[in-house]
Amino acid sequence: MFTKLMPARISRRELLYRGGMGLGTVALNTLMAESVLSPKKPHHAAKAKRCIFLLMEGGPSHIDTFDPKPKLESLHMTRFQKERSKFEANMNTGERYYVKSPFEFKRAGKMGIEMNSLMPNFAEVVDDVCFYRGLKVESVNHPTALYHLNTGTQFGGDPAIGAWVSYGLGTINQNLPAFVVLPDVAYPQGGAANWSNGYLPAHYQGTTLRSGGSPVLDMAPPKTVSREQQAANLEYLKELSAMHQARYPDQAELAARIETYELAFRMQTEMPGVVDLSKESQATQEMYGIGGPDRDADALGRRMLLARKLIESGVRFVQVVAMGWDSHDYIDKAHGARIRAIDKPVSALLKDLKRMGLLEDTLVVWAGEFGRTPDNGIRRGSTSWGRDHNPNAMAVWMAGGGVKAGSIVGATDEVGGTAVETVRPLRDFHVTLLHLLGLDDAKLRYFHAGRDKQLSQTGGMVIRELLA
Repeated sequence: MFTKLMPARISRRELLYRGGMGLGTVALNTLMAESVLSPKKPHHAAKAKRCIFLLMEGGPSHIDTFDPKPKLESLHMTRFQKERSKFEANMNTGERYYVKSPFEFKRAGKMGIEMNSLMPNFAEVVDDVCFYRGLKVESVNHPTALYHLNTGTQFGGDPAIGAWVSYGLGTINQNLPAFVVLPDVAYPQGGAANWSNGYLPAHYQGTTLRSGGSPVLDMAPPKTVSREQQAANLEYLKELSAMHQARYPDQAELAARIETYELAFRMQTEMPGVVDLSKESQATQEMYGIGGPDRDADALGRRMLLARKLIESGVRFVQVVAMGWDSHDYIDKAHGARIRAIDKPVSALLKDLKRMGLLEDTLVVWAGEFGRTPDNGIRRGSTSWGRDHNPNAMAVWMAGGGVKAGSIVGATDEVGGTAVETVRPLRDFHVTLLHLLGLDDAKLRYFHAGRDKQLSQTGGMVIRELLA
């Protein structure tokens, strides 16, 4: 005999939302729980069925990668002529000077895009890429800017893009997670909240794989435990959890925990083969930079190849993190090392997807949390210049999945300080990514805290210029 606990107090609006639905809702929720990650129909026809999001943590400089500004040559080390913002005044940045790019640029592809000469491999795939130069963001603080890029809000706690996509489309392979994250040696600023399920059910959160050694620990049960014994233990645990859930039906976390145990059991049969890169040919591994002299390129190449294998195996959304782009000084060395490290792996990913016929229905996104400024607060005559955070212009490109390949959309001003053509806010970029995957932001909603919520927060518009 036990006393049933009273459920937590809810608002009148939520009571009305829940009430009056009777046993039909109970039955529906049961059916949904049984197939929560089953493939779902998109809101509209779309080429992209899955997404690989390449997160360049720290804020790569568009001026030094894909949007060179020759005007800075003549302005180099002249005083930056701009009224200082309140943010800059509070930072006590002192005198600021324009700084030129230390890199050389070459034209590549049919459209002759000017790009950093340290990316000869990427120059071979630019005709499959759509470069967008009109994006603006709202924060110059790393954690809040990362949250904004990944979740649509600067405050954290909301679902990540991958969680929204999983919620809207489900997963193709029930034996693997729908949303997988491949972090660098450390997590990006803001930590795991960048791939959180937020207020969505817990089974939509990103599953992280280790950056070194075996990507997944304990993939096989101990030798003393057979698969039949493990299945029996899991079934008994499920019965106990069901009894507990009957007492506390409002605890959605419990249902998610049960699903997590079952998914982990299913993953043991398929995940080992997916994460085993040794099965790939030597030529493929070398193309990704694996085994080469650049250790950073080797590590990133492994994550890129793993991303390809994951989406090939049915994972819906994979995010790959590459850190180290926060170059406030010595940008020639800092950005130079990052650019060299990504050249082979990123190019190989696009080539490999295209070779396997996967690029057409896989959306690949490359973005940082903000761009960099054309100036820096350094001592006049210094050679250690870098660039500060810039929310008014940032480097973004996309490939595959219905984007306008071989094009440049939007533009920044003559020094790269701000976007001036096809200028759109980050929420419009989010809405566009969902649209390319067949999801309508206005329809992809979840009831929480008394109202329907969505990735864009307040709605947005598709950037049609990016679509094929």
